[in-house]
Amino acid sequence: MTDILAFDDASRDALAAAYPETPAPLPHRLLAHPLLTLESLAELGARLPAKSVEYNSGTLPIGVDPAATPGNGLGIEETIRSIEENGSWMVLKNVEQDPGYAALLNGALAEIVPVIDPVTGPMDKLEAFIFVSSPNAVTPFHFDPEHNILLQIRGSKTMTVFPADDAELASHYAHEAFHRGEHHRNLPWQEAFGAKGQAFTLTPGKAIHVPVKAPHWVQNGPEVSISLSVTWRSDWSLEEADARLANHYLRKLGLDPSAPGRFPQRNRTKAIAHRAYAKAVRTIKGA
Repeated sequence: MTDILAFDDASRDALAAAYPETPAPLPHRLLAHPLLTLESLAELGARLPAKSVEYNSGTLPIGVDPAATPGNGLGIEETIRSIEENGSWMVLKNVEQDPGYAALLNGALAEIVPVIDPVTGPMDKLEAFIFVSSPNAVTPFHFDPEHNILLQIRGSKTMTVFPADDAELASHYAHEAFHRGEHHRNLPWQEAFGAKGQAFTLTPGKAIHVPVKAPHWVQNGPEVSISLSVTWRSDWSLEEADARLANHYLRKLGLDPSAPGRFPQRNRTKAIAHRAYAKAVRTIKGA
């Protein structure tokens, strides 16, 4: 492969050894990309719709109720331009809405298709998120439903990643409520959880693969941090989500369903059942 954009052979080898269920560091080559400078991101923040930008004070505990998360009193572009001193954490969501960032996302993920496709099938729902954070800012304990590679562009951070299949960290009810849109990605934190985590320090040029639904929290280093998250869904991850929703309805019937299996176990039966139920509901509502 010539004209490497983000991931070279060493990156692909490291990812292949870990994907899809093991968190693992890997190198990347996006350090000098012009779309990932603070100035470019300030301009992007001004272009994106307000719903695509989330930002707040970065002085947070590991576990925090999303309803209690304090704002920073600034606008989007002002937050980015003054990120060094304003004590904030922010994420620019779905930056692939912008053509330049869409090309960046698609080009980077195309380089790892030979690793991904044979294991979990074709990538679906490609998305990218950019995190801009003040020195020492904290991203609280949470999980995400996507396959994810987080690339460190500027500054440093330590990400502590926890097992994705531990119901003590994220209960079955939290998973189900998350997929119903009734539960924020943030998870309740207990100090006893700390021993279950694995800490990875990311510096510019380093990335980390984070498995689907693996809880994690992030502590920034002493400088401004810029990170790019490239994500995708697979048939397996989408089936897991639908199986969680099927379990919700089974519980309403008084049953106690087993949790969806982790990869490579498929959750197709429950997923198909939920999709049929959801289609029937849409048909009735549209009648």
